[in-house]
Amino acid sequence: PARHTVGLLLLLGVVFIWVASSFLVSNLFGKLEYNRPFFITYLNTSTFSLYLVGAYASRAWKNRNRVKPGQRKRSRSDDDTARLLDGSATGEASPLVAAIAPDDVSPRLGRTRLGSAQPKLSVRETVVLGMSFCGLWFAANVTQNASLAYTTVANSSILCSTSGLFTLLIGAAAGVEHFNAMRLAAVLVSVLGVYSIVKFGSDEANLTHMPLSWLGDGLALLSAALYGCYTTLLKRRIGDESRLDTPLFFGAVGLANIVLLWPGFIILHFTGIETFQLPHSGSMWLMIVLNALVGTFLSDYLWLLAMLMTSPLVVTLGLSLTIPLSMAGDI
Repeated sequence: PARHTVGLLLLLGVVFIWVASSFLVSNLFGKLEYNRPFFITYLNTSTFSLYLVGAYASRAWKNRNRVKPGQRKRSRSDDDTARLLDGSATGEASPLVAAIAPDDVSPRLGRTRLGSAQPKLSVRETVVLGMSFCGLWFAANVTQNASLAYTTVANSSILCSTSGLFTLLIGAAAGVEHFNAMRLAAVLVSVLGVYSIVKFGSDEANLTHMPLSWLGDGLALLSAALYGCYTTLLKRRIGDESRLDTPLFFGAVGLANIVLLWPGFIILHFTGIETFQLPHSGSMWLMIVLNALVGTFLSDYLWLLAMLMTSPLVVTLGLSLTIPLSMAGDI
């Protein structure tokens, strides 16, 4: 289906952005000696609050151009949004419905037939959903960023790609994913990547250059598990992607990050885990802001659209493409 293809293209763009972002963060932690994963992740996730501006403007525009009862005319912007998110402008099934069969979804998600769907989440429900997922989202990202301070980008990418295994296991338990030979084989390929790191990745030169690579590898693996939990639970909570106001959801995640997680700076500073320090040069600020706006603000929005247009397992396995790109960059 066309929407499935669009989702795959979006996923490919996300892969390139995430690899570039990983090398940038690794450079900050290594050569520039600014090892502040909590600060980087907090700033990155805070940019999501900017989506609230777009969400407010979009709702104001829709209210301004709301048609009277009985009228069927729709604005061009409304049609484009519908095509991207729920397919209602073309009269076709939503991207999620096109990507999976009705019996692939648990009855508790509320779908009974191909054309039926649950009502769209209200503003309050979307905000609550975003706030409830803030902690899990932040944990998955901060552990991935922290891993780059202790291990190579290639190792981190390989281990993070094992989220497909966790997505398959958790998704199968939740009724969102189902085992089959092809999916299981794809997941086993990711597991082989972990084995290759354990078996061959701890050579003497690497241990000399990165003596705590085992810690970085462990953080990357933890990030993969958290990522698998996040994607599966989100898909289970919303079911059909047309129910979710994506900008409002991300905006709620960003706002919750700002309001709820700032005490982490105090705790980490006084425990000595991460002393608070602002970037000390303009070039460093430029790198951090660019990473926040493109590597997080834009790429994670594209990632969510790709996930909703395909499936959690397709996205997590597709992100395995970061492995060859990361290995090429580490050479």
